[in-house]
Amino acid sequence: MSFDRILRWALVAIAIAGLTAGSLARAAGRPDVADFAWALGTAPVIAGLAISIVRDLMSGRVGVDAIALLSMSAALALGQPLAGAVVALMYSGGNVLEEIAVARAEHDLRSLVDRAPRQVHRKSGDRIEDAPVEDVAVGEELLVKAGEIVPVDGVVASASATIDESTVTGEPIPVEKTCGTAVLSGSLNAGETFQLTVTAVASESTYAGIVRMVTAAQTAKAPFVRMADRYALIFLPLTLVIAFVAWRISGDLTRSLAVLVAATPCPLILAAPVAFIAGVAQAARRGILAKGGSALESLARAHTVLFDKTGTLTVGGARLLSVEVAPGEDPDEVLRLGASLEQASHHVLAKAVVAAALDRGLKLEPPEHVKEIMGSGLGGRIGGRHVVAGSREMLLSHAELSAWELRAIRRASWRSALIVFVAVDGRLTGALLLADELRADTPRAIRLLRDAGIARMVMVTGDRAAAAQAIGAALDLDAVLADRVPADKVEAVRSEQRLHPTIMVGDGINDAPALAMADTGIALGARGASASSEAADVVILTDRLDRVGEAIIIAQRTRRIALQSIFVGMGLSLVAMVAAAVGWLDPVPAAIVQEVIDVAVILNALRALNPPLVRSGPRLTAEQGLTLHHDHQALLRDLDRLRQIVDALDDVVPESVAALIGEAHRLVQSSVVMHEREDEDSVYPKLTEVLRDRHGLSAMSRAHREILHLARLLARIAEDLPSEKIDRYLIRDAQRVIEAIETLVRMHTAQEEDIYEAVAA
Repeated sequence: MSFDRILRWALVAIAIAGLTAGSLARAAGRPDVADFAWALGTAPVIAGLAISIVRDLMSGRVGVDAIALLSMSAALALGQPLAGAVVALMYSGGNVLEEIAVARAEHDLRSLVDRAPRQVHRKSGDRIEDAPVEDVAVGEELLVKAGEIVPVDGVVASASATIDESTVTGEPIPVEKTCGTAVLSGSLNAGETFQLTVTAVASESTYAGIVRMVTAAQTAKAPFVRMADRYALIFLPLTLVIAFVAWRISGDLTRSLAVLVAATPCPLILAAPVAFIAGVAQAARRGILAKGGSALESLARAHTVLFDKTGTLTVGGARLLSVEVAPGEDPDEVLRLGASLEQASHHVLAKAVVAAALDRGLKLEPPEHVKEIMGSGLGGRIGGRHVVAGSREMLLSHAELSAWELRAIRRASWRSALIVFVAVDGRLTGALLLADELRADTPRAIRLLRDAGIARMVMVTGDRAAAAQAIGAALDLDAVLADRVPADKVEAVRSEQRLHPTIMVGDGINDAPALAMADTGIALGARGASASSEAADVVILTDRLDRVGEAIIIAQRTRRIALQSIFVGMGLSLVAMVAAAVGWLDPVPAAIVQEVIDVAVILNALRALNPPLVRSGPRLTAEQGLTLHHDHQALLRDLDRLRQIVDALDDVVPESVAALIGEAHRLVQSSVVMHEREDEDSVYPKLTEVLRDRHGLSAMSRAHREILHLARLLARIAEDLPSEKIDRYLIRDAQRVIEAIETLVRMHTAQEEDIYEAVAA
C-alpha cells in the first residue's frame, strides 16, 4: 500500500476519532476538552490538505479542495472547532471514497514483464545448458522447445519452425518459418523444438520494446482532471465573493465562516466519486471491471473507438470454414480421416480440425504409424488406409493442379484462409480451409456503440490488409489500418487523440502500448491476456465484445447522474450560503444543513447502481433463446450440405444430377421450410409481444416469404426432372436456386440471432 493511500485512511480515522471524542466530551459537560478534541481531529486534515494543494498548484491545477482548506482553517481561527471537525470528516471521507473508486492496479506491468522468459537453452559445443536471458549474445545458438515463448529476436537455424505470432503481430494463424526466417521475441513456438540464431540481445528485442512502449505511454498520458475540479473553477471564486460580501455587510467574520462552511464543496467532493463508485459496481455486475471512477468518467466522453482485429473483432484462432472435396468424395469422410490423423499432431491447427470433426458428430479412429514432417504435414494409417494431411507441395509436388484444387486454392485466397490438403492412398480427396472468423456478437457490439454515440470506429491490426479489409467492410467501419506493428498502433491512437477522446480495444500483448496510450484502454481479458489487462483502464471479464458498448452506456448514465448531483448540490449549497450571508445560519447549523445536502446528493448519486439497460415488458427467457440458437445450429449444418451439393453439380455425371437435386429439395423441405414455418407460426408471435417496433419483424417475415418462394422453385425443378432433358442449363438453374436459398437463409438466420440476443432475458 502506497504512502498516500495510508495517509488518506489515517486522516479519515483521525477525523472520526476527533469528532467522536469531542462529542463525548461535550456530552460530559467538558466544552474545553471537546473544543480541543475537535481541533486536534481537524489540524492533521488541514496539514495533509495543504500539502496536497501545494503539489496541485505546482502542477498547474486548482480544485475543490481549496474551499475545504479555507473553511477548516477559518473555523479553527474563529473558535468554531466543531464546524471544522465536521468539514474535516466530510473532506477526508470523500477522499477515501474516491480512493476506493479509483483502486487502480499498482503493478500495471508486472504480468507483462513476468511473461518474458528468464532462462534460455543455449548450445555450448555439444551440450545444451540453461543460462539467464541477459547473458545471451548476438550470434549464439538457442534451443526453443515446444510451447515456449521465444526469448529474443533471431532467425530459424533448423529446417523449419511453426510460430504463433498472434500476441506480437496480431496474425491469428500460426506461421511456418523456414531456415533463415526472422522470429520475433514474445512469439510462441506452436510446433516442435527448433534452433534459433540470436540477432538481438534481450534488452533490444521486440518484446522488451513493447514493455518500454507501455511504460512510456502510461507515463506520457495526461493526468486525468476530475469532473469536480472543473466545476470548482466556478464555485471557488463565487464562494469567496459571497463570503467577502457577507463580511463587508455585517462586519462579522463569523458570517463569512458560516458561508464557507455552507459552501464546503461536499456535493463536489462526494457526488462524482459516489456516482462513479456506483457505476463501477454496476459495470462489475455485467463483467466489466473499471479501474476506478476516472476510467468510467473518461469512457463517458469517448468519441472514437479503435479496435484490434484478432481476438477482439474476431474469435482469434483457426476455425474450419469449409471442406472442399474432389468430385465424388464425401466431405464428412474427408474431414473424419483428416481429423483422425491430426489427433497425433502437436500443430496448433490440428486442434481446430479435430474440434470441427467432433462438433459434427464424426467418429474418429486412432491413427497408426504416424510420421510428421516438420512444417509440411503428417501421414499415417487410418483403418487400413494411408492418409496424409498437409501442404499440397508435400502431397503432390509435381502434379498439375486439377480444377477442384484450383477452386479450393482460390476460395482460400478470397477468405484469407490456410489450406490443408488430405490424400488417401496417394490420391487427393479434399482440402480443409481454416481461418479466423468474426465473433458472433461483433455486429451487435458495433450497433451498440453507434447507439451509444460513438461517431468514429477504426480497426488497427497487424494482420494482412486483405483479411482486415474484409472484416472492416462486413462491419461498416470508418477506417481500416492493416499491417501495423505495436509502435504503429500507438501512433494511430495519438493521431485520433489529437481530434477527439479515444478508446482503444484489444486483447493481445501487441495491443498493450496502445491501450496504455489511449484516453481509455479496454482489454478483453476473459482469455487471460494479462499484459493487455494490466495496461488497460477497463477490462471485460467475459468473452463478449458487446460489453464494450454496455460499458460506455453505463459510464454515460453514471456521468449524467454525477452531473445532476453536482448541480443540485451546488444549487442547494448556494441557497445555504445566501442564508448564512444574511445571518440566518451560524457556522454549526450551516455545517448541519450542508450534511443534509450531502445526504440528498449521495442518495441521488447512488441511483447509478441501478441497471441502465433495463426495459419494461416481457422478454424471451434464457431457455427459449438457447432453444432457438440450437435450432439455428442444426439448420446451418444443413446449409453446409446445400453448399456442397452446389459444388458437386459442377462436375456431376448426368445420371447423378437427379439424385443431387432431389436431395437438395428434400433437405430444403424437411429442414429449411419447416424451420421458417415454425418461426412464422410460433417464434415470431412471441417476438411480437417483446419488440416495441414490429416493422422490423415484418421485414423478417418478408424474408420468410422469399425463402418459401425459392423452395417452391426448387420443388418445381425436382418434380420436372423425370420429364426434363438434363443439360448444363438445367443444372445451372438448379445451382442458382439452391445457392440463393443457402445464402438468404444464412443471412436471415444471422439477423434472427441478433434479434434473439437483443430481447433475451
